[in-house]
Amino acid sequence: MSARPPREIPTDERLIVALDVPEAETAKRLVEQLGDSVRFYKIGLELAMSGEYFALLRWLIATDKRVFTDLKFYDIPATVASAVRQLSDSGATFLTVHGDRSIMEAAAAAKSDDLRILAVTVLTSISQQDLESTGVKLPIAELVSLRARQAIAAGCDGIIASGLEVERLRNELGPQPYIVTPGIRPQDAARNDDQRRVVTAAQAFERGADHIVVGRPIHAAENPLHAAQAIQAEIAAVFE
Repeated sequence: MSARPPREIPTDERLIVALDVPEAETAKRLVEQLGDSVRFYKIGLELAMSGEYFALLRWLIATDKRVFTDLKFYDIPATVASAVRQLSDSGATFLTVHGDRSIMEAAAAAKSDDLRILAVTVLTSISQQDLESTGVKLPIAELVSLRARQAIAAGCDGIIASGLEVERLRNELGPQPYIVTPGIRPQDAARNDDQRRVVTAAQAFERGADHIVVGRPIHAAENPLHAAQAIQAEIAAVFE
């Protein structure tokens, strides 16, 4: 485990399953298929475009699930603040914003006590070459650290970061901020997607993550329930 172990969280809530599907009915079928094996779900932009986003959010809350609203707000601060206030009483646990200082400050100031703001550092689909093509010369790890420190200083509750950077961030930030890690892939999984900076579930938690986000390895599996159960067993083995 990390020198600064994550906060106490029910083990079965450390896995967040990404409902990256086009329709709410498809998402509901997956949630029902996974049953009690998963208690925490992420709903993002694809479902937001379906027109059923908030109905699905309410349905998840009503079925005793926790919800991560992954909307990655990026707009002028006043607009972001208004959007955060609109979402604050929805029952969602997490909301993402991009790691721009003024945006993070606006979101943190506008949120309710029940909603936690997570700042996106660098997307796990982005490589060093991708960054350099935009004129950013900092190594990814340094850029992630910079944005993470700015996020906490701005009042955010935590960050989104690749498992490759988690140990460094936990040592720099201490035990309090949430660190949520996407880009999780099973050790033996075939790689055929857009994720670049990936780790296994066990590696993420051993380095200090609080939660992991898993999408394709579960919803695209031949048996999603078995896939989710296998990841939950991997997580349980880390914390036993």
